[in-house]
Amino acid sequence: MLDTNRRPEGSPARVNASHFCSVSSQPIPTRVVLLAGPSGSGKSVLAARTGLPVLRLDDFYKEYDDPTLPRVPGSADIDWDSAGSWDADAAVAAIAELCRTGRTDVPVYDIATSSRTGHETFHIERSPLFVAEGIFAADIVERCQELDLLADALCLRGRPSTTFRRRLVRDLREGRKSVPFLLRRGWRLMRAERRIVARQTALGAYPCGKEEALGRFAAAAAGRCRRASVGAPAPE
Repeated sequence: MLDTNRRPEGSPARVNASHFCSVSSQPIPTRVVLLAGPSGSGKSVLAARTGLPVLRLDDFYKEYDDPTLPRVPGSADIDWDSAGSWDADAAVAAIAELCRTGRTDVPVYDIATSSRTGHETFHIERSPLFVAEGIFAADIVERCQELDLLADALCLRGRPSTTFRRRLVRDLREGRKSVPFLLRRGWRLMRAERRIVARQTALGAYPCGKEEALGRFAAAAAGRCRRASVGAPAPE
């Protein structure tokens, strides 16, 4: 469970109070923490550790027969790591409805068949904060901030080799795609991981490890909402 009394770790510049909304006596509006990061970086595990409601942004993938799906250059493979394979409009609408009403209708997506298998009602009860996690979370930072929905935006980062192993074990265990596809994708993503983190940082997600991320979740849960700086460089 998230310890809301814990102070965020890191240098003072990273947790400067000017980055957060001040706490007032008014009821805290519901806001979202967007949790991005490369595939296999541990987003789902970290989100579960917070004890907060978690919206799975992967459920907003497009279906396999959608004509707008992008392809990997020089290959017949669908590029599931391109933001073009994902319905950002539907994801933002769901987040906005959750912040407004505490519940929303979300698709149930089967990654193995690249298709939606149904719908379900996702609700956050009375929680003033929830997590929306997925590899495209950074792509909606600016839109969520403009709608005044954003508490924080994080990009979970680690060692590319560790991410590669974690992702491959997970995808093989869950039978997400064929083994040749997973190996091709895994090798491509490992080589591109630093560029992926740099892109998500430029979109406004703060790059950090798991412990620092938990500290920022605690700050958000305490009512200090961060305003993302789109295009800001990653901290050294």
